[in-house]
Amino acid sequence: MSNMREDMAYILAEEKEIKEICKRLGKQISEDYKDKDIFIVSVLKGAFVFCADVFRNIDIPCGIDFMAISSYGSGTTSGSIKLIKDLSVDIAGKDILIVEDILDSGMSLSYTIALLKTRNPNSIKICTLLDKPDRRKADIKADYVGKVIPDEFVVGYGLDYDEKYRNLPYIGVLKREIHENNKENING
Repeated sequence: MSNMREDMAYILAEEKEIKEICKRLGKQISEDYKDKDIFIVSVLKGAFVFCADVFRNIDIPCGIDFMAISSYGSGTTSGSIKLIKDLSVDIAGKDILIVEDILDSGMSLSYTIALLKTRNPNSIKICTLLDKPDRRKADIKADYVGKVIPDEFVVGYGLDYDEKYRNLPYIGVLKREIHENNKENING
């Protein structure tokens, strides 16, 4: 991992800070949903690491499933959003908590929410590890936010660049020279 750390302009969140974020969010979610039928929807691939850590910090009964939504094609923003993997359970009447790695433009998340609303859940809320409000295009706001970040290209802890860096235990800002040839592929 030492050579991957050298690819970072700087570290945005070390492993210890991320663990504290997951504990804080898990505690708050547990409190807010204690009398509800909470069901976690994790958005693949980027959110799987964060979702697992938050999930382990929730101390009330809850279900979980996974969706995959794509708005990036071969490293560039395609302009269209498509469902790659759908849920395998009925969510009607459940209180849905969508867990995302990063909320930037909000376009994919808007699509996901609209799709889930057609399935008659009781409620839908959003939990995101990272919130990048400077890139927001859709009118969307997370209910639970781990950390607000600047408009930088971040990797690690599930976030990737060209399917690399997801396995880092921290979140770093990738050096510009590594990703500058493909500026539209900001965290997919």
